[in-house]
Amino acid sequence: MLIRYKKSFEKIAMGLLSFMPSEKDIKQLQQTMKSYETEDRWQLYLWKDEDIIGAVGVYMNEDTVEIQHISVNPSYRQEGIGKKMIKELKDLHKDKQVIPNASTSNFFHKCEEDSE
Repeated sequence: MLIRYKKSFEKIAMGLLSFMPSEKDIKQLQQTMKSYETEDRWQLYLWKDEDIIGAVGVYMNEDTVEIQHISVNPSYRQEGIGKKMIKELKDLHKDKQVIPNASTSNFFHKCEEDSE
């Protein structure tokens, strides 16, 4: 299930986001985390089964929710976790359209194809 990010989850969230190619640089990753912690339009959700194994970060616009980051712990990949995160994100924001950005587009569209 998706849960909202809290400061107490900072290390696990940073670990998950560091799998994104754009977040390999520690300074960039720290800036990204700061955005999620301080800016209302930036929201980070974590996927929790028994442990936290995924993260999806979004930027909230007037009528869209743009996925900025999506990552799953490598040990849990190919299990449909990313697809579940996107589905739950859509359920959470029924009043808005959930869309990918350039760096999440390929993964997003793969999940969309798999669910048809």
